[in-house]
Amino acid sequence: MKRQIEIRCGNYSDALNAQNGGASRIILSNGLYLGGLTPSIGTLLKVKENTDLEVICLVRPRTAGFYYNDDEFETMMLDAEVLLDNGADGIAFGFLDEECDIDIVHTRKMVDLIHSYHKKAFFNQAIDCVYDIDKTMCILITMGVEGIYTSGQQKNALKGKEMVHYLQDTYGQGIEVIAVEGINVDNLTKYMDDTGVFIYQTACLDWDIDPTTVKADGLFDYHDGEFEKVNWELVEAYVDEVEDDLYDFEIM
Repeated sequence: MKRQIEIRCGNYSDALNAQNGGASRIILSNGLYLGGLTPSIGTLLKVKENTDLEVICLVRPRTAGFYYNDDEFETMMLDAEVLLDNGADGIAFGFLDEECDIDIVHTRKMVDLIHSYHKKAFFNQAIDCVYDIDKTMCILITMGVEGIYTSGQQKNALKGKEMVHYLQDTYGQGIEVIAVEGINVDNLTKYMDDTGVFIYQTACLDWDIDPTTVKADGLFDYHDGEFEKVNWELVEAYVDEVEDDLYDFEIM
């Protein structure tokens, strides 16, 4: 399997910058500063119409955890269905119960929906909140989930390096273990060598300025008119660092 960089994108411009930097896969969401929320259909359509990117869409209706009531679950299922109808190549989601165990019933329903479209199912960083990660991994693999996003149950993948390595070593033949954030371009190759992971997700963000909020002179608390965007040169640096080598590896 080829080593790959997945870019976290919050809008159409981010996706264009990701592609211009050489990325082939993104995870698309809104509200990156909130940890990511379900993206708009318009954004997905623009990305699919004008790029060759593999697009994984995050389905997350709100911040503050992964325990959802029935109304939120129904909304998430509808969102996933609409995103799949409009070209999403995969859906990332996470369902936990009140005890921080995987919500098996809701997870199975979402996986079945995604697979009915012959698309990929990814369990998001809800997995970093569970108490029994081995049980959770076994359940996800049994359900046929294609991948998980994890920072090794720590704030970032560098701090969670030992757990990321354990998950890849123990379960990586049956599921993609995607390390999330905390690794810079200078130590990324060594991190992948040490942990064995093949996919690393990062945002590659830079800052831009919106002139209208600057001219509002403090009326709005929007970082003084600054907003984050994907920098294609940072994407290119990550891609060039790791995507040259091919490895004999398959997800079984």
